[in-house]
Amino acid sequence: MANIVAIVGRPNVGKSTLFNRLTESRTAIVDEQEGVTRDRHYGRAEWNGKEFIVIDTGGYVKDSQASFDMAIKRQVKIAIEECKVILFMVDVITGITDLDEGVVDVLRRSKKKVFLVANKVDNNLREADAAEFYSFGIGEVFSISSLSGSGTGELLDAVALELDEEKPEDTTGLPRIAVVGRPNVGKSSIVNAFLNTERTIVSEIAGTTRDTIHTRYTAFGHDFILIDTAGLRKKNKVDEDLEFYSTLRTLNAIENSDVCLLMIDATLGLEAQDLSIFNIIVKSKKGVVFVVNKWDLIPNKDGNSVNSYTTAIQEATKPFNDVPIIFTAVPDKQRILKALEVALEVNVRRTASIKTSVLNEVMQEIIERNPPSAVKGKLIKIKYITQLPTKTPAFAFFCNHPKYIQENYKRFLENKLRENFDLSGVPISLFFREK
Repeated sequence: MANIVAIVGRPNVGKSTLFNRLTESRTAIVDEQEGVTRDRHYGRAEWNGKEFIVIDTGGYVKDSQASFDMAIKRQVKIAIEECKVILFMVDVITGITDLDEGVVDVLRRSKKKVFLVANKVDNNLREADAAEFYSFGIGEVFSISSLSGSGTGELLDAVALELDEEKPEDTTGLPRIAVVGRPNVGKSSIVNAFLNTERTIVSEIAGTTRDTIHTRYTAFGHDFILIDTAGLRKKNKVDEDLEFYSTLRTLNAIENSDVCLLMIDATLGLEAQDLSIFNIIVKSKKGVVFVVNKWDLIPNKDGNSVNSYTTAIQEATKPFNDVPIIFTAVPDKQRILKALEVALEVNVRRTASIKTSVLNEVMQEIIERNPPSAVKGKLIKIKYITQLPTKTPAFAFFCNHPKYIQENYKRFLENKLRENFDLSGVPISLFFREK
């Protein structure tokens, strides 16, 4: 299971504030009104060298029959099932409530590692008040202020000890290719077409698939693990929670993959959720290939249709738009094997090594023609470049003033690396160090 940390608790205890602090973002809306968080938010965080995904859940309301509360309650249960660690937040100002007791009942049955987090502890008096939460019998109470950040370091130190150092290596050493995307874009259909069998259930209902399936693919000279973010689920079990479940499964699949086939619906175009999944793939340092499915349903196609669609995707994914794009029609099996072949090529590029001499010969000439701008009267000279021994391409640029390298120049260097070396579909990292 991937390193996923879920924040749960009743409404208005500060879950979204803690989420924003851990992910160093303002993704989650924070408001004093209860129940503001209805959609699920997820983001990446890092502590003590360990990266993990944080899930911000809605406030858990036991036995409520309100439609939103019912949906939130079910989705909290899903998050608990999928995560590795649970942060159970309570409010030291209001103390223990019946709603807190309801959450505790669910957590006791989860058999997951739970950290009890008393929020809004910003003075010594409230520190003493937090002791009442020991009555839950969950374990140590971590007193924090998610608003100021007080106490979050100690909490994260304990959480990090429960997380995996990194994903376990596949014992066979085979590439792992994940098929990911929004519900109802054809993920299961393309996997069935790859395997030439009804390995997974296919339905017109968005979100029918649920469990992640790993299958060894050995055909046409290929040998790899195919990961479908899908699974077996009866149609009468499909409800609005499954899109959230699909998101969690997708996150797990991405974390455990080498390359992702990101499927989008050609009839709908690239939507916000597609871009969200793309950004998670890039931040996870996984290879990526866009698969534009249902291309056969696009009317009035001409010679420029592919070029126009490709340009639209590249514009939306800037600055990382050096990504292969394959147009498929699964019912006719058009170009589906091409998608697999390109994914395996991307995997080779992820692990490729560029000789230091070649890297410097090419990039130093480019840098001499287009040197970085001087900052505060200081001339910046990049003297040496080398590829770091990481699992995905990372490059170190040694210079006299690394902190003055501007973001636009970093993007310039990345673009030049991509122009001169075969890195299509591969996220790369640039580091600037003092020589």
